[in-house]
Amino acid sequence: MRGVLERGVPLRDYTTFRIGGPAQYLAVPSSVEEFVRLEEWARREGLPFLLLGGGSNLLVGDGGFPGLVVLTRELMEVEVDGHRIRAQGGVFLGLLSAFALRGGLSGLEPLAGIPGTLGGALVMNAGAFGRTLGDLVEEVEVLVDGKVEVLRGVEVDWGYRTSSLKGSTVVGATLKLVPGDGGKIREDMVRFARLRRQKQPLDFPSAGSVFKNPPGHSAGRLIDEAGLKGARVGDAMVSPLHANFIVNLGQARARDVRLLVEVVKERVRERFSISLEEEIVYAGVFEFGEDEDCAAAGGAFL
Repeated sequence: MRGVLERGVPLRDYTTFRIGGPAQYLAVPSSVEEFVRLEEWARREGLPFLLLGGGSNLLVGDGGFPGLVVLTRELMEVEVDGHRIRAQGGVFLGLLSAFALRGGLSGLEPLAGIPGTLGGALVMNAGAFGRTLGDLVEEVEVLVDGKVEVLRGVEVDWGYRTSSLKGSTVVGATLKLVPGDGGKIREDMVRFARLRRQKQPLDFPSAGSVFKNPPGHSAGRLIDEAGLKGARVGDAMVSPLHANFIVNLGQARARDVRLLVEVVKERVRERFSISLEEEIVYAGVFEFGEDEDCAAAGGAFL
């Protein structure tokens, strides 16, 4: 694998949080075949393996990732066939939505503003404004023992911000959309984008929603009512605009975010007897003190 691997690349440059220490190794395959060779090499070397797309919904530790990080952003093939769109896992949802708009296909409008790739969105069953990606999936392509296998969408267990694809290497999918009026599709995309700008702190780096909504509750509302808007640890702050976002004011470390997450969970548990569960994924080595390092393995496709 010599010549295609970089060492010590800071992962903060590849996450929407703009936080994260260096990758032991980093590679950017331009084909599924290269992807397979990288995965096989990492297994032979006994290295943890992290797939990284848009870098949203992810917090990488300050100690970096002790293994191989593979960026999927070169896996960008998109094909439109009638009412179906087949795309590789590195395609950003915004670009996928643009193809749908051009083809007069409806279904992706609420998801167009999610800053992630198709692969990561499938693994976590990303959703917004009442629509989840799993609703649209006809087939998913995953790597099994170096070969691409195709799963039907109905074979995948789609849950709230999760799916049975967790731990799988997703390389592509086919979405089944419905014909629509191009003007209406564009109008809905603009409307959802406007709502996102009004409700979410897009002026600062973040990983997106930090916590899943507990059954029957809004995580953001619980955090707000616990009086935590504006709470800070270092340069990590609970957003005053939307309490389910933690933003990076400029120099936040992963340690700051993890500590603030624990403060939020404890305060909400004390106030409402409700335990919040993180939606964001942790990867790498988290340094809480001289003798308190916490290692989190990778595997998420984000």
